[in-house]
Amino acid sequence: MTNARYALFSGPARPLEIHQHPLDQLSADEALVNVSLCTLCGSDLHSYKGDRQVECPTVLGHEMVGTLVRLPAAGPLLDVSGNPLNVGDRVVWSVTVHCGACYFCQHGLPQKCSSLFKYGHQRHQPNRPLAGGLADYCQLLSGSSLVKVPDSVSDMAAAPASCATATVVGACRRIGLESVNSLLILGAGMLGLTAAGYARAAGVEQIIVVDMKPERLDLASRFGATATVVATDHATLQREVAAASDGRGVDAVLELSGSTQACQAGLQQLRIGGQMMLVGAVFSVDALPLDPEFVVRRCLRIEGVHNYAPADLQLAMDFLADGSCQQLLAELVDRQFPLLEVQQAFEWAATQECYRVGVQMSADDVAL
Repeated sequence: MTNARYALFSGPARPLEIHQHPLDQLSADEALVNVSLCTLCGSDLHSYKGDRQVECPTVLGHEMVGTLVRLPAAGPLLDVSGNPLNVGDRVVWSVTVHCGACYFCQHGLPQKCSSLFKYGHQRHQPNRPLAGGLADYCQLLSGSSLVKVPDSVSDMAAAPASCATATVVGACRRIGLESVNSLLILGAGMLGLTAAGYARAAGVEQIIVVDMKPERLDLASRFGATATVVATDHATLQREVAAASDGRGVDAVLELSGSTQACQAGLQQLRIGGQMMLVGAVFSVDALPLDPEFVVRRCLRIEGVHNYAPADLQLAMDFLADGSCQQLLAELVDRQFPLLEVQQAFEWAATQECYRVGVQMSADDVAL
């Protein structure tokens, strides 16, 4: 292959167009990955439908996995643990690239770096045309956080690791699952199911999952939920929480649906001293009415989590490699389309009840 194809998104209601860029015109200063699979995240769909602002034109896609085909000319390429990577290694990489030196990087928030770069979110630039997952290749900026994918982990399980899985891991790290006995998960989408599996693997004994759709709750039980509740059944939720917590309320709530009503319901189920992690509201939602006295008197902790730190991506891959949920997660990639049918992929994902749709690149020889 002498040209790299990429799907250019120009805005809502406009079809994605396939363009090409000569590979020999790409800068040798950057590592290059041959993308094998990119899954469409919920934020990709929000951008596609116009529910979320993204600079256009752009190459969407940030849940991706691929094979290193070129290392940076300046020197070795290291993973997040400091181990060298080589041509031929299959990798995932963080959606965010951070500087490591600014205030936020130095205070535990690298995903909020002052000079942040986000794969699949940047405006298309002639000098870096391959900056998203919906392309045959992706150019890796210096400072990208990479993790090697074990042979035992499939592409379908690995691709969402750089967004959905690592985000769940980051939120669970902030909660501190080692001290949690009862966990309430609001939303049984990709994030919620992943959270149920991760919490079960971490040893959380009582995992209650709430969703509007009974068919999703059936799947949540396979991932490790000990109880499931339809969101509109408030009486059953109250009973399940009481049974799981000796009447105290749950230790922690993980809000992954983005629903204001779910946030309100979750707050009411927290025990004194409990904590709530808000993750799902990555698009505009109704404001959350909050009674400060309720929060103060119950000593509650409410925190927002957006994206994750580089170490969370390694922990996400370790979770996938242990095998407890890998096949179930891979099965959530409902259907795959070739890159040339990327428009159909978005249309399918926007209209069907599915967790993830994959866009598969060509199986060309990855050697340059």
